[in-house]
Amino acid sequence: MKMLIAVIKPFKLDAVREALADIGVQGMTVTEVRGFGRQKGHTELYRGAEYTVDLLPKIKIEVALPSDQVEAAVEAILKAAKTGQIGDGKIFVYDLTQTVRIRTGESGIDAV
Repeated sequence: MKMLIAVIKPFKLDAVREALADIGVQGMTVTEVRGFGRQKGHTELYRGAEYTVDLLPKIKIEVALPSDQVEAAVEAILKAAKTGQIGDGKIFVYDLTQTVRIRTGESGIDAV
C-alpha cells in the first residue's frame, strides 16, 4: 500500500477530486494549508500599498491506495492540477505499512 499526498492550488480541488473518482479512488482527506516553494511567496498591491505574501493558500490531499493504483492516481492528479504556472504543487508517495478501519477492525488493503 502507498500513501499519496498532493499539494495543489485551491481552485483545482474539484478537478482533482473528479479525476481520482474516475479511476476508482473511493476516499481522501482534504486539508487547507499554507506554504511556499522556490518562489517564496509574492508581492501584491492593496490600496496603493505593496506587501509581501509569504505563505500562499494550498490544498493538501491525502489518499491511501493499493500499490497498483499509484501510477494512475499520479497521472490523474498531474492532468487535473496542472496550470503550467509557478505554484502548481507537488505529489509525494510514501510506503504505507499499516491501515486499520476503526469501525470494523479490518486491516491492510481491506481497510482502504
